[in-house]
Amino acid sequence: MSSSTTTPTTGRDQFWSVEEHLDDILATVRPLEPIELQLLDAQGCVLVEDVTVPVSLPPFDNSSMDGYAVRVADVAGASEEFPAVLTVIGDVAAGAGAQPTVGAGQAARIMTGAPLPPGAEAVVPVEWTDGGLGEGPVSGMRAHSAAPEGASGEVRVHRAAEARAHVRERGSDVRAGDRALSAGTVLGPPQIALLAAIGRGTVKVRPRPRVVVMSTGSELVQPGEELAAGQIYDSNSFALTAAARDAGAIAYRVGAVADDAETLRSTIEDQLIRADLVVTTGGVSVGAYDVVKEALTSIGDPDTEDGIGAGSGVEFRKIAMQPGKPQGFGSIGPDHTPLLALPGNPVSSYVSFELFVRPAIRTLMGLPEVHRPATRAKLESDEPLRSPEGRRQFLRGRYDAGAGAVTPVGGSGSHLIAALAHADALIVVPEDTTSVEPGADVEVVLLG
Repeated sequence: MSSSTTTPTTGRDQFWSVEEHLDDILATVRPLEPIELQLLDAQGCVLVEDVTVPVSLPPFDNSSMDGYAVRVADVAGASEEFPAVLTVIGDVAAGAGAQPTVGAGQAARIMTGAPLPPGAEAVVPVEWTDGGLGEGPVSGMRAHSAAPEGASGEVRVHRAAEARAHVRERGSDVRAGDRALSAGTVLGPPQIALLAAIGRGTVKVRPRPRVVVMSTGSELVQPGEELAAGQIYDSNSFALTAAARDAGAIAYRVGAVADDAETLRSTIEDQLIRADLVVTTGGVSVGAYDVVKEALTSIGDPDTEDGIGAGSGVEFRKIAMQPGKPQGFGSIGPDHTPLLALPGNPVSSYVSFELFVRPAIRTLMGLPEVHRPATRAKLESDEPLRSPEGRRQFLRGRYDAGAGAVTPVGGSGSHLIAALAHADALIVVPEDTTSVEPGADVEVVLLG
């Protein structure tokens, strides 16, 4: 059972508010313990330590252009009519070791990223030269393998260059001792690139939580198979697995489990080895075949054997919301793995995920902000929105940021998957509001 002391607000009806249920979840879920991971394995994870730069970037002065490393005095006053004629003393390629020293009247052909050779003060782009061909300006260099003579001979420079022109200064990106990244940073591709650039092969992070998602229902069929009478395709497990990945988790989808309590118990127990969080959908209402409720209510003595019953307790609740009234939450197994049991109607399960599961995933990740952003918008609708008294309703909508407006998509039915697919926001109607007129100011939760 969750460790929170939160209790429902509505007395004997045992209705919990959205905030009470979420607070109970977040009071129980704790961020995962940090581990050291290889850089690519750490993508999407939250950094738990400040990272200091051990070596300046770039670590040496280098060229930002393909061209010629020169001394400023040697190209002063150069023009196409009166070019500066310099002796080419060799090539400086990126990754090269020893470089030639550039003396008076000399130039070294240099490639982008190559170290500025001793004696050189600036780089003139190859487009400012004749490329050693003795003619007018060129647009580029010939490949060294095809024309090795380009690293010798003479080059005519048609424009002057100031000191340090086209030179990337050592430490101009970051300097040794600087803070590269702060604890709490989510590691995306640019952050991974920076860590690699400063020589970090591993980093200490909170790992992405492993979330196991499973649907329940004997009527569910895997997409791609033939439907028999009374069967439907399992969409919930696909939607919630994708949503878990979108939230930052490593998500595993389990095929639909039939309406059998023992089968469900054993399936969940088998999945605990790879789960930091278990999410089920379906079977949490008051029907005779609500298998999740049957399987997880009073499932074992926490002081006995290992397995799903050890340390377990899942409570099933009614939440003052629509859709998504029936919910379950608790912990299962010897490691007290959190489990959230969501309703089975597609819209109900998705809205429940956004309100309860997504914040739990992001809490496991150690993120400071776990909620979707919310804003206010003008309701654009042909008719008032109706909502049951005492329930917080979440309607699907499309948000127009430019106009500051939101338009309902589809109706309030909890089975309307097509409408959900075209929505990018949830319109929130408070518990004490039964009608919202067109043009009214409403709260909007942004899903994109």
